[in-house]
Amino acid sequence: MPLLTWRELAGYIRQLPARARTRLAMGETDGVWGLQEHLQALTIDELRVANWQRQNEGVKASQQSKPPVPISRPGTGRVRDKNSPERIAKRKAARQRAAERRRAITAGEIT
Repeated sequence: MPLLTWRELAGYIRQLPARARTRLAMGETDGVWGLQEHLQALTIDELRVANWQRQNEGVKASQQSKPPVPISRPGTGRVRDKNSPERIAKRKAARQRAAERRRAITAGEIT
């Protein structure tokens, strides 16, 4: 009998500190930057926007340069596609497992 189930282990890993080596090894970059790094990136972004505004002052909208792109921050670049093929397959498998479980419950196989 295992001491921990996979679900319990996943729960413990999710509760690790953001800068824990285990989370970093799993590819999670949320904890790489601290408050100071985020504030520094925000300051740089605001300065770039202010310079862009001054540069384009009095220039027609069609002649203006493009606004600056914000500095990418860890943890914000990965946007999960809710309709990716992998997620659709996982949802379909979960629905099939739920339907099978409901069938087994109504048949009296599971109490």
